[in-house]
Amino acid sequence: MSNASNLQLNRIDMTIPGLLQHYRNGDFTPAQLLQTLQAEFARDTSNPVWIHALSAQEVEPYLRNLEGKSADQLPLYGIPFAIKDNIDLAGIPTTAACPAFAYTPQKSAHVVELLVAAGAIPLGKTNLDQFATGLVGVRSPEPWGPCHNAFNADYISGGSSSGSALAVAKGWASFSLGTDTAGSGRVPAALNNIVGLKPSKGLLSTQGLVPACRSLDCISIFALTCADANRVFDIAARFDASDAFSHANPYSNSKRYFGPPATTPVIGVPAKSELEFFGDSDAQDCFTRSIDHLQTLGWTLREMSIAPFVAAARLLYQGPWVAERTLVTQALLEQNPAALLPVIRRIVEAGLELSALDSFRAQYQLQQLIQQAQPLLQAVDAIITPTIGTTYRIGEVQSDPIQLNSNLGYYNNFMNLMDLAAVTVPTGFFQHGCGFGVTLFHRAFEDKRLLALAAQLHAVAAPTLGATALKNPPCTFSAKGPQPFIPVVVCGAHLEGLALHWQLAERGAHKIESTTTAARYRMYALAGGPPFRPGLMREANGVALPVEVWAVPREQFGSFVADIAAPLGIGKVELADGRWESGFICEPYGLQGAEDITELGGWKPYLARGPR
Repeated sequence: MSNASNLQLNRIDMTIPGLLQHYRNGDFTPAQLLQTLQAEFARDTSNPVWIHALSAQEVEPYLRNLEGKSADQLPLYGIPFAIKDNIDLAGIPTTAACPAFAYTPQKSAHVVELLVAAGAIPLGKTNLDQFATGLVGVRSPEPWGPCHNAFNADYISGGSSSGSALAVAKGWASFSLGTDTAGSGRVPAALNNIVGLKPSKGLLSTQGLVPACRSLDCISIFALTCADANRVFDIAARFDASDAFSHANPYSNSKRYFGPPATTPVIGVPAKSELEFFGDSDAQDCFTRSIDHLQTLGWTLREMSIAPFVAAARLLYQGPWVAERTLVTQALLEQNPAALLPVIRRIVEAGLELSALDSFRAQYQLQQLIQQAQPLLQAVDAIITPTIGTTYRIGEVQSDPIQLNSNLGYYNNFMNLMDLAAVTVPTGFFQHGCGFGVTLFHRAFEDKRLLALAAQLHAVAAPTLGATALKNPPCTFSAKGPQPFIPVVVCGAHLEGLALHWQLAERGAHKIESTTTAARYRMYALAGGPPFRPGLMREANGVALPVEVWAVPREQFGSFVADIAAPLGIGKVELADGRWESGFICEPYGLQGAEDITELGGWKPYLARGPR
């Protein structure tokens, strides 16, 4: 086992499975890793990642929590993580990058408690744009100041979750918590070559979070890989009754479903006329190469309008939602306005001029845009956009803080307003060295599907992780992705045009194909009726019989099965090509009084002949 004094960070695999394997191998202990990391924080002060890095004394209770445990018992055993400093960590000041606002919580945020219980060790509280208001990472006052990009110190890191992204990109934290109201969990991920998950609203509790816009806020996850983001998501996505905005995660979005889609993904690509790169041809070339990667994967691309999303993005800061930011800072505005950076004060003071009329007018407009977006989302498995259309030097943003920040929100500000889930994944680099990434998004509670798609894209597009020398591991899955539809084989009264077909049609099922069973089935006309029904039985002297395969919406499958009357039920039916799909089968007792109609060649020929 190594001593802490001779641990070399550049030789440590900081991915979650990598670190767990180091611990299993006995390469070093969590305490030795933490000692090495803390020494690195003290040495590397060129970039103000931390607002408060935990001391050895402050870390000690978390190390004691691991005593008697192992990497095989806790899913995040000894995994170091960083916390954006608008999220509470018990006993450590929360500042939101505003010294006059600081308070010391006695209790950690709900999400932090879950992660610590799983074995993770907090490293400290990270720098951010003040009150999480910004996408640039330069809106932090002294004594901290602006963060800079992990690859080029002249350029912005992205924000507002700047320090959290940098802690991961630099290989100090295996993952980190940020927040994402308008893109703060995605912009810094793209610029620093890491993964940024903006979960569906409400899946990660916001209890213990200083709000930005409380109705829109998400705690987000930064990680080196999509698999690591997925692992953290599985632990952190828990319903919290103390959070009025909390949602339970549906089963189809649970830990069982981080896997590839069952069919070739269809990805929506913005119409060229609606792409905005703000005159940056380098960014345009980066996005073109990203689309090339999708074609390498063999995915189906469908050009589409993103106009409703772009229009909704403008509402976030030009509409009444800015008043939510005003609520958070109201006491400071009234009692100590100088505590706010001038750009932050300018933004939040605008909320004082808004009326209830403005609020309802904007809500009506947003709802119309959401309605317009539904058929676009329905047509694809995900939509891809650049995460940012350009980037800027720190000095440029300081000279024009509002407009340039707004430009970075073009592909981001609409996500939470429209209740979408999103993942940003690295796909390349600007010529000046900063990272470039794309965002995959879709409806709420499609986090798992998006993470799986992003993992496949990441594997072909990004050879290294963050600003480290770590190689991007191959993309592997241990589960299947969720299916929005369940194939059902029908052979009788549910066939198209027959008596019970309405049970499929009214549930929104669509036809996949007409085919036949394997040559191992016999069909019987069951006694009773109407409606008259066949029984399909697998027998040694069977033949191939005509069937239809219908895709039943996942959420409708249970009620469909519940309506099936005995002796029929749903089992597995073998098709001509060897597939086994869910379909109608018959209990043996149901054959009493039944007529073997196999030789007629199916149910429709039997109906044409008529019962005997």
